[in-house]
Amino acid sequence: MRFTPTRVSGAFIVESEPHADERGFFLVLWAQSEFRRQGLATEFAQSSVAYNRARGTLRGMHYQTPPHQEAKLVRCAAGAILDVAIDLRRDSPSFKTWVSVELSAENRRMLYVPEGCAHGYLTLTDETEIFYHASAEYAPQFGGGVRWNDPAFAVEWPFAPVVINARDRDYPDFR
Repeated sequence: MRFTPTRVSGAFIVESEPHADERGFFLVLWAQSEFRRQGLATEFAQSSVAYNRARGTLRGMHYQTPPHQEAKLVRCAAGAILDVAIDLRRDSPSFKTWVSVELSAENRRMLYVPEGCAHGYLTLTDETEIFYHASAEYAPQFGGGVRWNDPAFAVEWPFAPVVINARDRDYPDFR
């Protein structure tokens, strides 16, 4: 497995080499020893799938507060997304920095998002399916978010969302 650091401290692009033969390929998505060597979360409490019908669907930017902060390992299993993490850790050298990575069924990349970061994505194709592991179970009473277009972060999106729910659209400015 290859772990490429991003400009968000503790966030990595994770790539594996497929082992191909006449049947197709086999790909290791997660190996505890590899993640442990990188100092990353090695226990996951929840796995989830999100399906999106339309290109231009935005989900995010979500996070959970202590004691339910979560690290995530995100992979796009169908279609393509622009996956984004924003560092909200005030003591981090990359506080308020964001990273975006195109994840697709074709490139098979994953994004590791550390605890303390907001996470979300914009679908680049119709019919996307996103699979992710989280180090903590979803706890709605500890959930929060920042607005996808908040000027405090100035995330560069390729286009404005077409589908976005009211909660994600109406988060207040980050302070």
